[in-house]
Amino acid sequence: MVTLRNFEPGDAPALQKSQYPDMSLSDIEVLIRDWGKKEVQGRYFEQFAIVDGENIVGMVSLWQLASHTISCGPEIFPACRRKGYAKAAMPLALELARTRGFRIALHQVAVSNAASVALHRSLGFESDEYIYRNKKGREVLIFCKSLI
Repeated sequence: MVTLRNFEPGDAPALQKSQYPDMSLSDIEVLIRDWGKKEVQGRYFEQFAIVDGENIVGMVSLWQLASHTISCGPEIFPACRRKGYAKAAMPLALELARTRGFRIALHQVAVSNAASVALHRSLGFESDEYIYRNKKGREVLIFCKSLI
């Protein structure tokens, strides 16, 4: 069963192995402490570990875009992809966002990321199918979903 929880300093070795191999454990522990502040640049931000049993298989973030709009971004560790973890974790994260007062989920998905495009569609996100260029010049689709 997939669950979400906040990261703890003891998760640093798992993050180093799966996500941040070039970072020191102490730098990852600082990152985890920063995530614990639940705020970045004056906006709500929370990073959750996606856990299957006792194993961290990825992470999902909630990032406030506007007063009632949130971005929900999953990142499944490479060795754990294609096993349904993002599909199981995103509804949990979106429910947390809803309980925190957010009404709309909005997410940019790279056009080239067919798995993420399919994931968002399967979870009831809608897109106008127009291809936008984001700040980094990447071609993206914008997906949105009501949380109420």
